[in-house]
Amino acid sequence: MKDTYTKFSGKIHLGKNVARIRDIKGIKQEVLATELGISQQAVSQMEQKGTMNKEKLEEVAKALGVKPEAIKEFTMETAITIINGNCFHDNSSNNRRVSGSIQPTFNPVEKEEELYKTLLKREQEKNKIFSELHKTVFDLVEEVKKIETKIK
Repeated sequence: MKDTYTKFSGKIHLGKNVARIRDIKGIKQEVLATELGISQQAVSQMEQKGTMNKEKLEEVAKALGVKPEAIKEFTMETAITIINGNCFHDNSSNNRRVSGSIQPTFNPVEKEEELYKTLLKREQEKNKIFSELHKTVFDLVEEVKKIETKIK
């Protein structure tokens, strides 16, 4: 029998927690569906279910970039506490502790943007190198044709 996770009191709805975390992280259902290899409709159905087997929970957590426990233990109160702690207080080490975990002192969206810019720059550099290589090969082929013409 597969492990299925629910909260003891029945108040935790794993599907809703997935939807809330997905919304907080700014991830659309379509994007999560692509990461999971399923349809957007399947994500919608999953978010309506209160329970989830262990394997699916781990897969969804990985796609969302969180630990399975974050989905199992998510509450709006904790989210509000984290948001308030990060937005309205200084970032000293005492104010970064929320519910036993240390919160980051950086904006993950800014870090993600920085990574995308770096990837884009590297891709552009790679394209430039390929373009130069293509031109060099083309020039060499032309030179070979000229030499062949002279030999004949």
